[in-house]
Amino acid sequence: MVGYYDYVLGLIPLTLLGLTGLLLVTGMGLTTAVPLGAGVSGLVVGHALFVNGPVDPTDVTTATTAPAADPADVTTSVPEQA
Repeated sequence: MVGYYDYVLGLIPLTLLGLTGLLLVTGMGLTTAVPLGAGVSGLVVGHALFVNGPVDPTDVTTATTAPAADPADVTTSVPEQA
C-alpha cells in the first residue's frame, strides 16, 4: 500500500530533476534552474515534516467508568458530640 510519505519520497527527486530540466529546456540558465528546483523540492520536504508531520500511532482505549453516585444517596454517619 502506497502512503503519503512514499509519494513524498518520489516527489523529491522528481521536482528537483524534472523541474530543473524543464526550466533548462525553456531557456533558463543552469544557475537559476537548479536553485528553483531545489526550492520546490525543499517545500515538499517542509510540507512532509511540518504541515503533515509524522506522528506516533496512539492506542485508542475506551475507559469505562462507574456512574457517579448521587450525593443524596450517600449516607454518612455524623459523629456524636460529647
